Amino acid sequence: MATLDLQEQEQLDNLKAFWQRWGNLITTLLTLALLAFAGWNGWTWWQREQGLKASLLYDEVERAAEAKDIDKTLRMWQQMKEQMPRATFTTHAALLSAQVAFDGGKADAALSALEWAAEQAKPQALQDLALLRLAAVHLEAQRYAPAEAALAKIRSAAYAGLVADKRGDLAQLQEQADKAREHYQVAYLALPEEQPYRQFVEAKLVALGVDVSGLKAKEGK
Repeated sequence: MATLDLQEQEQLDNLKAFWQRWGNLITTLLTLALLAFAGWNGWTWWQREQGLKASLLYDEVERAAEAKDIDKTLRMWQQMKEQMPRATFTTHAALLSAQVAFDGGKADAALSALEWAAEQAKPQALQDLALLRLAAVHLEAQRYAPAEAALAKIRSAAYAGLVADKRGDLAQLQEQADKAREHYQVAYLALPEEQPYRQFVEAKLVALGVDVSGLKAKEGK
């Protein structure tokens, strides 16, 4: 049997001492790293599977919406909400279901879907879109306080013009013409010139006696 020289024996003794001191910790850390890697792979796979399932169910929601089948649209969205509430497709399904329900005269169902999206939607831009539509539904029913509360929660700067427009509608419904003019002017200046909705805001301003040419001059400076 081969014998070790003094240097090799010393190295072996040092290795044994090192392993006796740190071996359990190293083994634990390696085990945790392997478990974390396996967990990450499992989470990635689960996310991918959930995303695929959500997209297939959303296709069903779209088909039901196109067929104007309100009950099926709402039923499919409810299924998505129960099974995959965090999926982006579920938020899109909520918004689409709300529109179909509202157009079909089921305002309560539309309100329920929008309230859910306004609380649960991700990312923030989708949540803000839900809040904007929620405010519109409240305005339609002349529920002024809930409408303003929904508008106050919107954070995205991209919606600033539309929020101002809705606040103008809110003021006008309460017969506050001066406030309505102010909000519509903010909306007009905030909305891009190429955006078609800007023409509706312009029509509201004209109806309130505002000369929009002055706003256009101000915008051009």
